[in-house]
Amino acid sequence: MPVQPRSDLAIRAFDPALLWLTVALLAWGLVMVYSATIAMPDNPRFARYAHTYFLGRHALFLLLSFVAGLLAFQVKLETWERVAPWLFVASLLLLVIVLIPHVGKGVNGARRWLGFGSISFQPSELVKFSVLLYAANYMVRKMEVKERFFRAVLPMAAAVAVVGMLLLAEPDMGAFMVIAVIAMGILFLGGVNARMFFLIAAVMIVAFVLMIAMSEWRRERIFAYIDPWSDHNALGKGYQLSHSLIAIGRGEIFGVGLGGSVEKLHWLPEAHTDFLLAVIGEEFGLVGVLTLIVMFLWMARRMMHIGRQAIALDRVFAGLVAQGVGIWMGFQAFINMGVNLGALPTKGLTLPLMSYGGSAVLMNVVTVAVVLRIDYENRILMRGGRA
Repeated sequence: MPVQPRSDLAIRAFDPALLWLTVALLAWGLVMVYSATIAMPDNPRFARYAHTYFLGRHALFLLLSFVAGLLAFQVKLETWERVAPWLFVASLLLLVIVLIPHVGKGVNGARRWLGFGSISFQPSELVKFSVLLYAANYMVRKMEVKERFFRAVLPMAAAVAVVGMLLLAEPDMGAFMVIAVIAMGILFLGGVNARMFFLIAAVMIVAFVLMIAMSEWRRERIFAYIDPWSDHNALGKGYQLSHSLIAIGRGEIFGVGLGGSVEKLHWLPEAHTDFLLAVIGEEFGLVGVLTLIVMFLWMARRMMHIGRQAIALDRVFAGLVAQGVGIWMGFQAFINMGVNLGALPTKGLTLPLMSYGGSAVLMNVVTVAVVLRIDYENRILMRGGRA
């Protein structure tokens, strides 16, 4: 049978379900960001902002993300594989630059942003992507020695440790947790010995426990998570969690209706970023929260399937990247939802594709575009074309 022309293959080699699910999450997020921020100008702190200020900025972020996603989709996976080490080094340099006084931008005691006029960029979001690419590239290069700890695992662990030290200096423990899980997941999926994997996991757990034990404000967060309703915590470290639970409780089964949230009216801090799910729970109820969980579960499952398909086509790097993105989206959504529902201690992680924040949304869209590119190349190869 003759090979079909590339143009015809390009029309059919497409995964509309994953794309439209991503668009649906982005659109729902835009609506919820507007709902969560419409009353913020009533606060003297935001009095100079219009009621549509955050809506407009988030829409601009989505437009920029769409352009970045289109550009990322045009890049072949072999190009990402070639530039992975250099992108990792560049992201490390940005983490160093953000720590320089008067260069990095500080908010609420954390120095995590680089300012470019009225727009800020968070290097830790780029680091998640660069570590994902670097780990996949690393496993392809170390495939022959993946059973040897010192030659296969230790160098990657050292690279993640360097990233961790820079992130903890900001501090941004949430981003470090996501990056560590991405790296460990790719090592495991790449075929690292199970005993070595569980050893690394045990070391990481001990390290995170020690970080919490040695930091007073982290310990206070844990105590607030255990008992957010105590007199001491309800107006302190447990304030966000207690009001998040109140918001979700008010939503009951079907919610109070879009725009009807009370907690967003200056009661729940960061309602448009870390605690957007609480507003969704209040306005759409249990039905809305379960719908969102199913959407993220399906997205992660679809990305893992695309990754397995790529590996079956002998495209190991592409397969590990797709599965790494699935781990990233699934784990970060799990942490954010767990925090909002009181199942996990409070941690500053946004809800992927939905929460307000330009850097996070942009990198989320870029990574989904890369997965769509992997699926595109898979389908072309399965139809006898050339990716």
